[in-house]
Amino acid sequence: MKKIYLFCSAGMSTSMLASKMQSVADQHNIPVKVAAFPHNKIGDIIASDRPDCILLGPQVKYMYEETVSKYGHENIPIEVIDAGAYGMMDGEKVLKTAIKLIKANK
Repeated sequence: MKKIYLFCSAGMSTSMLASKMQSVADQHNIPVKVAAFPHNKIGDIIASDRPDCILLGPQVKYMYEETVSKYGHENIPIEVIDAGAYGMMDGEKVLKTAIKLIKANK
């Protein structure tokens, strides 16, 4: 089971998107676990429950470089969620992006 974890400032709006992504995955029998967390927990989560893909909410886009420089060596793809897909809460589009990132990272 692949783990796709979303991070934003508080984890509230990303948790709505995460549950939409999980619904799409479940409908298509895609074995993934999608969850959302506050950005300040990213180090703890990488250490304890290593994700296969890290997606940052558009509102923490400014933290992308810092996140990559801190955790890029972990060999986990890190990407900022497309603002349009995020605004539309398009779980399917964001899920597809995450799966492509995981596949490209093998």
